Amino acid sequence: MNEKEKDNEQQNGGISRRSLLKGMGGGVLATGILPLVHAEGLLRGPSGATVDAKVISPDAAPITLTINGRDRRVMAEPRSLLVDVLRGPELDLTGTKLVCDRGACGGCTVLVNDTPVLSCMTLALDAQGKKIETIEGLAHGDQLHPIQAEFVHFDALQCGYCTSGMIMSCKALLDHNPNPSLHDIKQATSGNLCRCGTYPNVFKAVQAAAKQTHHATAKTQQKA
Repeated sequence: MNEKEKDNEQQNGGISRRSLLKGMGGGVLATGILPLVHAEGLLRGPSGATVDAKVISPDAAPITLTINGRDRRVMAEPRSLLVDVLRGPELDLTGTKLVCDRGACGGCTVLVNDTPVLSCMTLALDAQGKKIETIEGLAHGDQLHPIQAEFVHFDALQCGYCTSGMIMSCKALLDHNPNPSLHDIKQATSGNLCRCGTYPNVFKAVQAAAKQTHHATAKTQQKA
């Protein structure tokens, strides 16, 4: 470093163009190379210090997802979205719909640890170790879940693109609030877009399902 560069570095708070580029080069090298390593343990960073870190390869690797009460082992890249893994050939759970692909319509809603999430905005890796529930997990054989049966009874669907996501949001509502008000139902489905406009029938279906659930719970308590 010549005298002029030293003077410039002092004037800029100890940072020169050369030292800045040198630091950036080390950072770029680290981010470009380290993610290609698939290892767990001590890694040597750009500064020479060792750090305890787990680095994941960009390639597909086996992961285990707990879906509808079953552990399913699938291949997924770190960037793989949950909706794509669910709908992929290994799982073939195509009841979850990919509609807008930007988290705006709610068509891809599934339950993760009993909470509605947008699977098009959720990494499959982040769903590991959590309970995932899709539309395929609601019915028991030929016996539909009450919310499914009432959707059929009240004709609360038309084109069907929003239906599975809408049902999952309503199912989550009933699980947390067995006796919801109309306001509660509207609030729970506010993130689900129905372009066919079947909202009134959806509300009726949820209210009817809530009554069924309430009666079934009362009978169980009486028997106990």
